[in-house]
Amino acid sequence: MKIASWNVNSIKVRLPQVTAWLREQAPDVLALQETKTPDEQFPATVLGEAGYFTRFSGQKTYNGVAVAARGEPSDPATEIPGFADVQRRVLACTVGGVRIVNLYVPNGQEVGSEKYQYKLRWLGALADWLAEEMARHPRMAVVGDFNVAPAAADVHDPAEWEGKVLFSEPERRALGRLTEIGLVDTFRLFEQPDGVYSWWDYRMNSFQRNRGLRIDLILASPELARHCLSSTVDVEPRRWERPSDHAPVVAEFRLP
Repeated sequence: MKIASWNVNSIKVRLPQVTAWLREQAPDVLALQETKTPDEQFPATVLGEAGYFTRFSGQKTYNGVAVAARGEPSDPATEIPGFADVQRRVLACTVGGVRIVNLYVPNGQEVGSEKYQYKLRWLGALADWLAEEMARHPRMAVVGDFNVAPAAADVHDPAEWEGKVLFSEPERRALGRLTEIGLVDTFRLFEQPDGVYSWWDYRMNSFQRNRGLRIDLILASPELARHCLSSTVDVEPRRWERPSDHAPVVAEFRLP
């Protein structure tokens, strides 16, 4: 099973890129974030013509998550139980016996702000829920834009980013709770070259200078992680015309 995740920063703008990437890479599952599209406008027909069933939870202008899969997704869930939130940031469903949890984690705006505190509360509620989900679904992939770089190796200049949103210690600690419950960062299961990132600011020629962060992750439950064959970042779409500021991340599994 080939599972991918991509913050497309507007499915309306990036739909031609998404369909082109699906043709080229043919993932079994593609989780999308920041679709920025209400459900009645989601391009399910276009993705269906490309061979994908879809589930989506969107809103106008902001947020929004979707899953496109070759097999029909079942048992959808669109919120963290017990965490009241009108923002569309969560979509879980089951595909081919694997529980896919697609996340668009809050950005946090700046350290100490109200939005930053919301992000930490959100991540805390998420960890509690995922522990319960993993007990029900031994094969589980938690994917998406986490808006946190896990470690210094995931940041182009750790000293510059230390203490700032996306790399502050409280955020990293909150993300670390996901590994404490057993989830595994598939990217770090393999030897990787230095300087591999998944997001680059549109400003200051950040992509051309590779001033990026790896904040798009594919985490796997222990049962799923032991079947992982590879985990990579596909930088090529970031070079395309009118790109998202994120690149797709991909993990492949050999499931018996």
